[in-house]
Amino acid sequence: MTEPEKIVHIGLARALSKLGFCSRSKAFGIICSGRVRVNGSVTRNPESPVRIGRDRLEVDGEQVQSAALVYLVMNKPRGTVTTASDEKGRETVYDCLPKNLPWLAPVGRLDKASEGLLLLTNDSEWGAKILAPETHLEKTYHVQIDRARDDAMLAAIGRGLRVDGELLSVQSAKTLRMGEKNSWIEIVLDEGKNRHIRRLLGALDVEVLRLLRVRIGSLELGALKKGEVRELSSEEKNALDKEMSRREPKSRPTR
Repeated sequence: MTEPEKIVHIGLARALSKLGFCSRSKAFGIICSGRVRVNGSVTRNPESPVRIGRDRLEVDGEQVQSAALVYLVMNKPRGTVTTASDEKGRETVYDCLPKNLPWLAPVGRLDKASEGLLLLTNDSEWGAKILAPETHLEKTYHVQIDRARDDAMLAAIGRGLRVDGELLSVQSAKTLRMGEKNSWIEIVLDEGKNRHIRRLLGALDVEVLRLLRVRIGSLELGALKKGEVRELSSEEKNALDKEMSRREPKSRPTR
C-alpha cells in the first residue's frame, strides 16, 4: 500500500508571499484589513493555516495564483532607495524595473548612497536563504575612502570593532588602489548588519566616499550599467544554490 500524501499547512501570510503575491509583511496588513478569503470565508488571522494548491485564496475577490518565479540582477544607481514607495518622493529601485512584472522584493538592502549589485525576486524563501547568516554567503564591496590607506587602518578593519554594543567584523579587507588623497579598498562580509561598512569605518573616523557592491557569492556585477536590470541565468542561480547548500550547517545525528 502507498503511504497517504502528507498535507502541509503554512500560515496564510507566508502562503501569499510564497505564491509571489506580495511580501509577508504586506500580507499581514491585507489579511488584517479583511481583504482575504480562504475557501470563501474572510480570514483576518495572518497565521491561519492553509494548504497551497488545496485551499482557494482570494484577495479583493480575485483568486491568487502561483506566479512564475522571477530572479533579477540590478546595478542599483546611487541616490535610489531600496523600497517600493518612499514618503519623501525619492526615486526608488522600482523605478528602474520594466513594467508588468509580478511583485518582487529586494534581497537585502543597499542604502541610498550605496550602489551596485542588487537581487530582486518573488521567491521569498530563496531570498531569505541568500541573506541567512548561517549560509555565510560572501558579499564583496569596493569602497572609496577619504584618505590614503595605511597598514594600521587596514588591520583595524580586519580585526573588526564593537560599535554601539554590536560587533562589526569583516571576512577580509585589502587595498585595491591608492592615491594621495583617497583610496579604494575591498571589503568582504559574510554577514550584513545595518550600515555595516559605514558604521565600521565611521568608528575609525574614516569617511566613505563611494560604496559599491560588486559580488554576492559567485555572482558578479560585471558590465551591467547603472540602473540596468537583467534576469539571473539558470547557471548563475544554480551556482548560488550550490554555494548555499555547501555552507549550510549540517544537522547533528541524533544519539
